[in-house]
Amino acid sequence: MSVQTISTTPFEDQNPGTSGLRKTVPVFRQPHYLENFVQSIFDSVTGYQGKTLVLGGDGRFFNSVAIQVILKMAAANGFGKVMVGQYGILSTPAASCLIRKYGTFGGIILSASHNPGGLSGDFGIKYNIGNGGPAPEKVTNAIYARSRKIREFKISDAPDVDLGKTGSVRMENMTIEVIDPVTDYAELMQSIFDFDAIRSLFADGFRFRFDAMHAVCGPYARTIIEKMLGAPEGTVVNAVPLEDFGGHHPDPNPVNAKELMDYMNGPDGADMGAATDGDGDRNMIVGRHIAVTPSDSLAILAANATLIPGYSGGIAGIARSMPTSTAADRVAAALQVSCYETPTGWKFFGDLLDDNKITLCGEESYGTSSNHIREKDGIWAILFWLNLLAVTGKSVNEIVHDHWKSYGRNYYSRHDYVNIDSRQAAALMDHLRGQLDGLAGKRFGRYMIEKADEFSYTDPVDGSVSGRQGIRIFFTDGSRIVFRLSGTGTVGATLRVYFDRYEKDRIDQDLSAALGELIGIAGEVADIARFTGLKKPTLIT
Repeated sequence: MSVQTISTTPFEDQNPGTSGLRKTVPVFRQPHYLENFVQSIFDSVTGYQGKTLVLGGDGRFFNSVAIQVILKMAAANGFGKVMVGQYGILSTPAASCLIRKYGTFGGIILSASHNPGGLSGDFGIKYNIGNGGPAPEKVTNAIYARSRKIREFKISDAPDVDLGKTGSVRMENMTIEVIDPVTDYAELMQSIFDFDAIRSLFADGFRFRFDAMHAVCGPYARTIIEKMLGAPEGTVVNAVPLEDFGGHHPDPNPVNAKELMDYMNGPDGADMGAATDGDGDRNMIVGRHIAVTPSDSLAILAANATLIPGYSGGIAGIARSMPTSTAADRVAAALQVSCYETPTGWKFFGDLLDDNKITLCGEESYGTSSNHIREKDGIWAILFWLNLLAVTGKSVNEIVHDHWKSYGRNYYSRHDYVNIDSRQAAALMDHLRGQLDGLAGKRFGRYMIEKADEFSYTDPVDGSVSGRQGIRIFFTDGSRIVFRLSGTGTVGATLRVYFDRYEKDRIDQDLSAALGELIGIAGEVADIARFTGLKKPTLIT
């Protein structure tokens, strides 16, 4: 074994987005593409020599190749130890758990989250800092700046490591510890939730369907849900992680999790259904003939947090991403705790959690979590719901409707226009910006615009400012339309348009009827069809 220094040339497109660098697999397979970005990470942080790094991914295509490369580069760059999941498997929340539990320097997570996998699918890599959360913008900006100047990288010529068996091996002066990816995470879940109550729920005949979508959560769910909590074998379906997710688009929403939705809406549907995404940080909760919106889920968990052992003393506050509905705001007001509105991207919750300003946080894109780690956490959210059902004796439908009766209902939907021309997407946003000063006071049918702005966020902990985080239109009745370009795609641009309408008493309207007029207003104000070339959204969730 010896350390090699390899000459390279920069790539201009290695700018981390909302959560790391995401590109198609063919892009990552270019010579030196992965190596350049990994070396840029190492060159942008200091003090890691002799320290421990956590490493793993969601099992998608190129995961196993990338892990071997990163191990060799970590050894060449002077890390003292790498903790890597067996077979290279490690969910994003489990990686955060390990970083925090063992006080490691940080971690590298290999995933494109909810994006499709396979030979022509997507791949991603992101760096998490020592608090267990995604690197903040100052770090990702430094990584990008370094990637545009890099001229060499270091890598060991050691042979590949057998990741199929747990235990320790040496590479250069570094220890590689192959660990069971589930054990530490399962222990953390057991410390938060009432496993005895959930066991009793299953023992009493409660029926549950967990769709792991052939992604990373299969092994976690089988261990925790079936073995530790006693759910019948077969409760977890699509449980084996596959490089192409079995052809699934591993995004847990009613459209992509159609198999689960059809089952739950069928004559033999379970009492509760759930799905998680590629790397295990997103979740969808389903009852019989009802899919709980992520915005409602965050609000409901916050309103009922004291029923869960880990939060029995109450919560310090709540945070939500700006496009997420304002349902959580009303819960925060009732509990007399603060509610923070942040840009999209889990990294913005980190400072609030570290400073104990919040306990629970969530995004409309099926991400929810708490202060137990610094990532969103799919299985945690599902266990929270199971614990809630066990304690209250209510169904998913009853819990949702009882919440609406107490707090009112936010009718909410997101329209995605996917793979549109990037220049046209930017032109649409510029078109909206040009109207901001003149929109207040305009009437569209029964709606009148109160104000419009472009969201900018000042971190209340470190004072950092993040601008251009989405365009908001507020109406006098409290409704909102939000326009935002997504940072998680790999091809072209994705325009997301969010609709949020609050009703105190009329809580059982049809969603399309409740939001129909707002949808028409968005199309007119933004001239969506002209700029995108699409007459209707690619995806509605």
